[in-house]
Amino acid sequence: MRVVFVLGTTSGGTGRHVLMLAEGLVRRGHQVVVAAPSAVGETFGFGAAGARFVPVAVSDRPHPARDLAAVAQIRRITREADVVHAHGLRAGALAVLAGLGRSRPRSARTSAVRRAGRPALVVTLHNALTAGGFVGAVYGVLERIVARGADRVLVVSPDLGERMTALGAGDVRPAVVPAPVPRPPSPTAAQVREELGAGERPVVLTVARLAQQKGLEFLLDVAAGPWGAREPMFAIAGEGPLKRELQERIEKEKLPVWLLGNRDDVPDLLAAADVVFWPSRWEGQPLSLSEALMAGRPVVATEVGGIPDLLGGAGTLVPYGDVGAARAAVRALLEEPGAAERQARAAAERGAALPRDDDAVAAVLGVYNV
Repeated sequence: MRVVFVLGTTSGGTGRHVLMLAEGLVRRGHQVVVAAPSAVGETFGFGAAGARFVPVAVSDRPHPARDLAAVAQIRRITREADVVHAHGLRAGALAVLAGLGRSRPRSARTSAVRRAGRPALVVTLHNALTAGGFVGAVYGVLERIVARGADRVLVVSPDLGERMTALGAGDVRPAVVPAPVPRPPSPTAAQVREELGAGERPVVLTVARLAQQKGLEFLLDVAAGPWGAREPMFAIAGEGPLKRELQERIEKEKLPVWLLGNRDDVPDLLAAADVVFWPSRWEGQPLSLSEALMAGRPVVATEVGGIPDLLGGAGTLVPYGDVGAARAAVRALLEEPGAAERQARAAAERGAALPRDDDAVAAVLGVYNV
């Protein structure tokens, strides 16, 4: 089978997911092409996985001239493909505009593989937009294009699936997005805590891009306390456009929050954390949250998007923006005897049951061939 992946700008989970799928398909004897911006190819090294990489300028924002050029490139690259699998709304919409996707009614039993002289189009949606205004309006247009044009739509959360079905998608299915099993921590938890300067304070860890979707202003509200004698140290691993804004508020209000920047030792940070906190406005299936479960860490997370399904009861859910509920949930894990240990065991059990790479590859082959 000849599969072409199309994706836009990414430096994180989407790129790792496509790399994993490409490796798995190549191992099974399929021909794989990845079409993406040059920087994405350099970051993820798809060629080393046995895929052919073709640079295509799928930008993260609308740009008429560049988009027209990308549509023409996608049309040319996918001419001989059996399946085109686009990842992300922008890439999916450009693939539809390139003439791929639904040209006739398809039943749920129809194969997605190439028919009637054109490749079939599968689109995986990894994110939902949480902003409004002009950006939200453009996003809504792209959603309709994908819903009405893709042969199959894979979604990382139930709310995304409901939205795409309401917009006219004919075949919507859950996406299987596994996280790599984290390596064992190399320094001891005590050594990591010493490096962080935590002392005897509990550590509450968040792993997130410093961006609007991640709800970090909510985290700062929670961190503001009051906490009493054992004030936690809130540590955020990640970079992003909100770094300056967050740092200014942390300093102005003297909040117990440390911005750690990008880290390549997340397994070590997880081992040192007393609680892992996800304050997001919306999430699909965040890989770092899966890693926290596999590491057996107690989790407090917002009840949004795909997080409840991912946790499967192995963490504490709180409404986004409910500072009192989030602070109480963190406090309970830090102060109630046995609470953190019980939740850590539940997290480890849930982490062991999460899908792995082979499950994800088998799932997309089922989508392509059913």
